[in-house]
Amino acid sequence: MKSYREELYFNTPERRGYINITPQVQQAIDKSGVKEGLCLVNAMHITASVYINDDERGLIGDYDKWLEQLAPHAPTSQYRHNDTGEDNADAHMKRQIMGREVMVAITNGQLDFGPWEQIFYGEFDGRRKKRTLIKIIGE
Repeated sequence: MKSYREELYFNTPERRGYINITPQVQQAIDKSGVKEGLCLVNAMHITASVYINDDERGLIGDYDKWLEQLAPHAPTSQYRHNDTGEDNADAHMKRQIMGREVMVAITNGQLDFGPWEQIFYGEFDGRRKKRTLIKIIGE
């Protein structure tokens, strides 16, 4: 069985951002040489997320609006976590909702998706360097 590991790095200019990372994940699969197996992609930071959905601008805007309604950034004083001097309690909650990781099957060397599925990196407390892990196993 083969195993391959790669990291992607992001530094979004805004506090929140959503990046389609499907091409980078497929490139990692190509480098790995795995034709049949599994691909794990996970955010390696507690205020970022990896998730699967449609790459449609309206949907991404809807997600952003919905998440901000569920866990608004301001006022930062509403969160006990921010009593520590942080201002990112909302980002932790948004990450919890959107998830830490995705696992996708690899078939014939390709991500084995359903219709419209794409892999996204979701950033909820940006403006600094963060990383995402890609781990591929298979034959």
